[in-house]
Amino acid sequence: MLIQRDNATLLVVDIQEKLLPAVLDPQGLVNRVGWLLQASVDLGLPVVLSEQYPSGLGHTVEALARLCPDAPVVEKKHFSCVAAQCLPDSLMARRQVVLVGMEAHVCVLQTALELKAAGKEVFVVTDGISSRAQHDLDTALLRYQQAGVWLVSREMVLFELLRSSGDPMFRQMSQRYLVNK
Repeated sequence: MLIQRDNATLLVVDIQEKLLPAVLDPQGLVNRVGWLLQASVDLGLPVVLSEQYPSGLGHTVEALARLCPDAPVVEKKHFSCVAAQCLPDSLMARRQVVLVGMEAHVCVLQTALELKAAGKEVFVVTDGISSRAQHDLDTALLRYQQAGVWLVSREMVLFELLRSSGDPMFRQMSQRYLVNK
């Protein structure tokens, strides 16, 4: 199953100011998610940002929020975006959801599993998630596989969104995102 530009949304889960420093490779996570976020925006893929209890954990880190200033930001107290019933209709109307964020074993996991249970095709970007401990991250990856959630890399997402070197955006995207990435 391939990710399709007309059927997918990118959901950025809880990459927030006060929580970010606690996860593995925080700056690397922001860089990798920023790469995918900017590529998604360039290709016209809808983006949604979620924030877990923002009054306590802060908002989405500025480096990411500024890449998609028009993206809806949803607030939640439930760990799962689905349980929180905060996802916009525009996301729920699409068949596929590409997930990045933190923490991989809590909010991203619960959101992925509940989106899948709701009938969505769910793709977790393995180089776009993180947790505070490596064991939790590794266990989350195993759980995604056990549940039938698709594990992808950000390059896989980009190439699946493009589908062909004949895509009018291919040359621009390959120069911007694949050379010296």
